[in-house]
Amino acid sequence: MIDEAEPVLQRDPVMARLIETHDPYVEPEWDEFERLCISIINQQLSTASANAVRERVFESFGGEVTPEAVLETADEPLRSAGLSRSKIEYIRNAARAFQEQDLTRDGLAEYSNDEVIDTLTEIKGIGDWTARMFLLFVLEREDVLPLGDLAVRRGIEQLYGNGYETGEMSRAEMREIAESWRPYRSVATRYIWAEYESD
Repeated sequence: MIDEAEPVLQRDPVMARLIETHDPYVEPEWDEFERLCISIINQQLSTASANAVRERVFESFGGEVTPEAVLETADEPLRSAGLSRSKIEYIRNAARAFQEQDLTRDGLAEYSNDEVIDTLTEIKGIGDWTARMFLLFVLEREDVLPLGDLAVRRGIEQLYGNGYETGEMSRAEMREIAESWRPYRSVATRYIWAEYESD
C-alpha cells in the first residue's frame, strides 16, 4: 500500500516531508484479536500509559492472547495490571464475539468499512474509534481518516494549523485538508501519528 500511496501523498508538501522523516510501519505483528484488545486497552490513555498497561495485561494471559485465555483469566490479575472493571468487561465481550463470529481479515474481507464499523460497534465497549483503529491496523483498509482520535486531530493542527488564529481546526477543515490524501488517508494518518509521537 505504501508504495502506491507515496506519489499521491507527496503532492502535499507537509506529507512529503513526513515521508522523508518517518517509517510508520515498524510495529509488532499483532493478530486480529490482539489488536482489538490493544485498541480497547488504549481507550482514553496516553501512548506511554497504554503500552505499559498492555504489556502487563498480556502477561496476565500467560503469553497467549486468545479469546479463551481472556475468558479464563480472573478479574484480579487484570485489575492489578491496570484495567478498569469496564475494560475487563469490554475485552471479555470482544472475546465472546470472536468465538461467535469470524472477525478475522478473511471473515470481514467482503464487508464495506461501514459494515465493519456496524458489526464491531454492536459489541458493548467497542465504539467508533476502536472500530476505525481495527479498520486501519487490522484490516489495513487504505482510506480511513479517524478524526475521533485526539492525536490525529492534534497532529493535523500542529502540521497544518498555521493559518488559524487559535491553532484549533474544525473536523470539517481537517477533512478538507485530507481530501488530497485520498484514497490513502490511512497511510497519511500513520505519518501524522509518527510525527506527533516523535515530539
